Amino acid sequence: MIDKNSVIYIAGHKGMVGSAIWRTLTKEGYVNLNGISSRKLDLRNQKAVRNYLQKIQPDVIIDAAAKVGGILANNNFPYEFLMENMQIQNNLISEAHYLGVKKFIFLGSSCIYPKLAPQPLKEEYLLTAPLEATNEWYALAKITGVKLCEAIRKQYEKDFVSLMPTNLYGTHDNFDLTSSHVLPAMIRKFHEAKENNNAVVVLWGTGKPMREFLFVDDMAAAVVFALENELPDYLYNVGTGEDLTINELATIIQKIVGHTGDIIWDTTKPDGTPRKLMDISKMHSIGWKHKVDLETGIQKTYKWFLENIEDFKVKEF
Repeated sequence: MIDKNSVIYIAGHKGMVGSAIWRTLTKEGYVNLNGISSRKLDLRNQKAVRNYLQKIQPDVIIDAAAKVGGILANNNFPYEFLMENMQIQNNLISEAHYLGVKKFIFLGSSCIYPKLAPQPLKEEYLLTAPLEATNEWYALAKITGVKLCEAIRKQYEKDFVSLMPTNLYGTHDNFDLTSSHVLPAMIRKFHEAKENNNAVVVLWGTGKPMREFLFVDDMAAAVVFALENELPDYLYNVGTGEDLTINELATIIQKIVGHTGDIIWDTTKPDGTPRKLMDISKMHSIGWKHKVDLETGIQKTYKWFLENIEDFKVKEF
């Protein structure tokens, strides 16, 4: 049984998702959390991973570590997105199996589902059609992680489970415009434009694709739920079950930031998948639901961005 004294290793504990999981577990009274920076442990190195895990002897591993980025990063670095993500997760999964870890929670992404899958996305749609080309490299890596956990669960009856979050955002997000996802990128663009006399903001695509967004603290709560319960299946979607157009998202962020200038949509840039709404009925059926609505979450995220603005080296106008 997992209790508050269990040894829990959070891979990627300094990232947006990992740090939210750490904060939530601490708040819930877990006292034996472990994390190590990428400077001290290269998760791509199997021997180093084995040595570290043998040292701490975890009861639980939560894999929130990944090489992540938006459309631009995926397009520019396909090899790294496929290879490095496979190395990270394969090392953690194989060593967890080797060491007899009691529970493994693997975090993936809604991009594992086919580009034109029926909406909302059900877990059974996995591998039924082609992926979205702009993020297939990351998606393929995450699919292998899901299937590895399923294989271990099936063959060895181990408590390995995969949680597939929708688009996540929140405090400690990545606001680098060359590698960030759409929501934090918009926050930064609108803020910088506001500081520049409400300059025009140029956004990618048509604004028509629909996306679902989950505040990262809600994702952390889902991880804790999976930790404290033995989930009956191997794969669960985690989201809000609600989506909106990218244009509508831009309007909300513009209002929260206080930018009053114009928005121009650069239709020469790709839109990505037309829609990615998650079917979250499986998680709802076992007792988990999100709590933070989108506007509240964006307000919290923007407040954190302002408090840490020097770290992002925001251009001075």
